[in-house]
Amino acid sequence: MRTNIADELQILTGVSLFSGGGIGDLALRASGINILVASELLSDRAAVFRSNYPEVKMIEGDVKETKKQIIKETKKSLQGRNLDILFATPPCQGMSKNGRGKLLQGIRSGVKPKLDERNRLALEAIEIAVTLEPTLIVFENVPEMQNALVEHDGQMRDLLELMSELLGPSYDGRWEIVDFADYGVPQRRKRLITVFVKRAPKKHKCQSWQVLPDRTHAQNPDIFTKPWISVDQALEGVPPLDALSLSTARSETIPFHRVPILDADKYFWVSNTPTGKGAFDNQCINPSCEFSENPTHGSKHNSKGINRSNRDTPLHCIKCGELLPRPWVRKEGGYRLMSGFTSAYKRMRGDLPASALTRNLSYACSDQKLHPRENRVLSLYEAFILHTINEYPYSWVRDDGKKISDKTIREIIGESIPPKGLEIVFKHLIKTHLNQLSEATAA
Repeated sequence: MRTNIADELQILTGVSLFSGGGIGDLALRASGINILVASELLSDRAAVFRSNYPEVKMIEGDVKETKKQIIKETKKSLQGRNLDILFATPPCQGMSKNGRGKLLQGIRSGVKPKLDERNRLALEAIEIAVTLEPTLIVFENVPEMQNALVEHDGQMRDLLELMSELLGPSYDGRWEIVDFADYGVPQRRKRLITVFVKRAPKKHKCQSWQVLPDRTHAQNPDIFTKPWISVDQALEGVPPLDALSLSTARSETIPFHRVPILDADKYFWVSNTPTGKGAFDNQCINPSCEFSENPTHGSKHNSKGINRSNRDTPLHCIKCGELLPRPWVRKEGGYRLMSGFTSAYKRMRGDLPASALTRNLSYACSDQKLHPRENRVLSLYEAFILHTINEYPYSWVRDDGKKISDKTIREIIGESIPPKGLEIVFKHLIKTHLNQLSEATAA
C-alpha cells in the first residue's frame, strides 16, 4: 500500500510519450517514477534517449502507428499493477497563436481555418490513456494549447475540452500556465501544464486542488518567495569566450563550451550592442559625434493585421551621416537595413533569467540569444546550466555509437522544458494526488 513519496521511490510507474531526448524524463526519474515505456518519432532523439535510459522500452515511430505496441508493452511491464503516471509532450509547432475568438469568428463567417494535424497528436495520447487508465495524466505544451482547435466528427472543437470529454467522468482535468523562473530555474520559459486526475471514491473526493505548487521565486519577491535566479548568477565562474576567432571561441577543458565565429560585420554590430539592448537600436559610435537619439527600430501591423518590422529605421546617423552599427545588408556598393525585429541580435539581461532557449539558441540573429556582455551567443555548456540539465546525470551520446551533432543538441533543448522546474511540479502532483488516492482507497 502506498503511504508517502519516500516509500515510493522507484516504485511509481510511468509512461512517457513524445519523449524527445529524455530531458523531461529526468524530472520523472528524480521524482521516483519508474518509466516503463517511452515513445519518440525521430530516430536521433530516440538514440539519445536509449543511451540515458537503457532500462526503458523505447518504441520508435509515429504514435498513430505505434499506440497499440505502446499499450501492449506497458501492460506487459506493469504485470497487473496500476499505471501511476502518463506524461505526454506532443509537438507544439501546430498550436495557433491566434486567439480562439478569432478562429471561431472565421468559422462562423464560413472561412474554414487551416488546422495543423499535429494538434491531433494529443488525442492519440488520450486514446492510450483511456486504455491504460493511469492515475495521473500530465500534458506539457505551449500556452497556445488553450486556443487550439481540432476537427472531430465533422465539427470544430476546443482541444482541451474535447480531451476532457473523451476521458469521461472518471477524470477531473485542469490546466495552468507556469513560468519555470518562478521555481528557481534561470530561464523564463512559459508552458501550459494540463493535468487529468482519476477521481477517488466520492466520499474521499478532493474538492479543491491546484495544478501547480506555490511559487518559490518571483521577479518581485515577498516574504514567501526568493528573487528569480539571473543569468549572471547561474553562469558565475564560467570562463569567458569571444566569437572573434577560433582560438577565443572555445574552451579546451570544458566540453561543449564553444560558440560559432561571427563574421566581421556581425561582430561589429554585436560588439557595439549594450546589455539588454538590440543591435537594431545601436547609436552613433563616431568619436566626433556619438549622437544617441537616432530613431530606434520597431514594428507595426499592416492592413492585413500582420506584424512587420519597420523599413524606415535609419541606418546612418541623422546628425553626422556615419554608418550606424546596425544589422545591414551590403547592396550595390551601399547598405540597407536588414529585415528583422528588435529582438534579433539582442543581448540578454544579466540581472534576469534567460529568455526561453530555443532550437536557434546558437544563432545571433535569433530572439535574445546574445550573451549579456561577451561578444557571442551562449555556448551549449551554458545552455545546459540555464536549462538545469547539468543538475542531473545525463550524457549527450547516442546508443548506436554515432556522434551527436550540435544541431541535434540544440533541438532537444529547444523542444524540452527545464527538468528542475518539472520535478517540482511532479513532486507536488504525486503528493497531492497519488498519496491521497491511496489513502482514500485504503479507507
